[in-house]
Amino acid sequence: MTSSKTALSALPPVDRVLDDPGVSGLADRCDPRVLTGLVRDALAALREDLLEGRAPADRPKLIELAVAGVREGLDRKLAPRLGAVVNATGIVLHTNLGRAPLAPGAVRRIAETAAGYCGLEIDLETGGRGSRHRIVEELLCELTGAEAAAVVNNNAAAVLITLNSLALGREVVVSRGQLIEIGGSFRLPDVMERSGAVPVEVGTTNRTHLSDYDAAISERTGLLLDAHTSNFRVLGFTASVPLEELAALGRRQGLPVARDLGGGALVDLAELGLPAEPLVADSVAAGADVVTFSGDKVLGGPQAGLIVGRRESVDRIRTNPLMRALRCGKLTYAALEATLRLYLDRSRLLAEHPVLSRLTVPVATLKRRGGRLRGRLADLREAGWLIEVIDSRAQAGSGSLPLEEIPSAALAVWPPALPVEELAARLRRHDPPVLGYVRGDRLHLDLRTVAAAEIAVLEVALRRASVPP
Repeated sequence: MTSSKTALSALPPVDRVLDDPGVSGLADRCDPRVLTGLVRDALAALREDLLEGRAPADRPKLIELAVAGVREGLDRKLAPRLGAVVNATGIVLHTNLGRAPLAPGAVRRIAETAAGYCGLEIDLETGGRGSRHRIVEELLCELTGAEAAAVVNNNAAAVLITLNSLALGREVVVSRGQLIEIGGSFRLPDVMERSGAVPVEVGTTNRTHLSDYDAAISERTGLLLDAHTSNFRVLGFTASVPLEELAALGRRQGLPVARDLGGGALVDLAELGLPAEPLVADSVAAGADVVTFSGDKVLGGPQAGLIVGRRESVDRIRTNPLMRALRCGKLTYAALEATLRLYLDRSRLLAEHPVLSRLTVPVATLKRRGGRLRGRLADLREAGWLIEVIDSRAQAGSGSLPLEEIPSAALAVWPPALPVEELAARLRRHDPPVLGYVRGDRLHLDLRTVAAAEIAVLEVALRRASVPP
C-alpha cells in the first residue's frame, strides 16, 4: 500500500502538465476546456499504469508521458470519425460501409454545390420561391414513366410519409407474408403504426390471394399496400397477387395502391448478366399509384427515399407537413441529379456508375488484378506467407438481389506466426482501413468490391501488417 502511495505521489498535477510547453503550445488548436480534459484523461491513464507497475515513479518521465498522451489524444479528437475505407468484403452495397459509392460526376456536383449558393428553392424565371422537388422530378418521371415525383431522406421515410398522407387513421391492407423486418430494426408493421395507419393483415405467410384483399376492404380502408420482400424469399408452396391485379382491384374500389420496392432498379439488370431486380418503371406501368424505393442501393446514388407515381397521390405526399421534416438538402439533390443523368446515356453508364461497374466487372479481370498483386508480394510469400487468388462469391447487399451470389475472385492470405484475426485487425487499423472477412484460417480480400486504384492500397496495407507494431 505504501509503495502505491509513493508511486502516485510522483504523478504531476494538472496545472503542471498544462504549463508544459508541449501542452501549452496546443492552445491554438483547441478550446482550453478540451485541453484540460485531455490532460485529466492522460493523467488518469498514467495513474492506472502506476498502480499496475507499468510506468516509472519518476515525475519528469511521467510529465513526458502525460504530454505525449495529451498530444495523441488531441490528434484522435481532431481526426475525422467518418473516413474512407477499402471494402474487400465482397458486399457491393454494404450498409455498414455507406452503401453505394458515388459516381465521379456526382462527387463533383456535391463539391460545386457545397462551395457556394445554389438554386435549391428559387424559380429563376420569376425570381420567386420554387420547389426543390423540381430538381429531379423531370428526370425521375422520364426514367420511370411516372407523372410526378418527390424525394425524402431515405426509403423508410418514403414509406412513412406515403402511409401518413394516403391512409392516416384508416386501414391499410397488406399481405401477411410482406410484413418484413430488415437491418437496423426496420419493421414494416412498426412504421405503419407510427404513420397513423391501421394495418390489416391478409392471407398467410406463404399464400395470399386477390380474394383475401377484396374481402378485407371496408369503408375504413384507405390504401392497398404491396411490399417487396427485399432481403428474403419464401419458396415452395406459395402464391402472391400480381401488382396489375392489385392495382385493378384498387381502381374498382376507389382505393390507391402503393408499392414499396425497397431497392428498385432503373435498368434491366438481367441484360447486364445479373439476377433480375424489380424495375421501378414496371411497377408504375402496372398501375401503382405510388412507388417507393431507395436512392443508395442499385440506383447508385446518395441516401434518399424516392417517391414516384400518379400526380394526385404524389401531390398529397408533397403537401404533407411531414415533408419538411423528412426532406433532403442541397447536397443530396446535387448527387441524385448527377446520378440520374447517367441513366440517360447508356454508353457511359457502366463505365461511370461505380455500383453497376463493380457488379459486372468480369471475374477474369478480377483474377488478373489479384495475380498482379500476388506477384508484387513475392517477398512476403518467400517469408512464408500463403497468398493465393481463389474463386469466391460476392453479394449485392442491402436487400438487393436477395439470396443471389455473384461469381468473384479473392486474395486468400495466411500469415505465418500471426493469428489470422490479428491480421484482420491490423488491416482495419491501417490508414485507410481495409475490411475483408475471415474464413477458416485465412483472411479473404474479395476483389469485386475493391476498385482498381485500391489494389496498391492493399499491397501497402499487407506489407505494414506483416511488420510487428
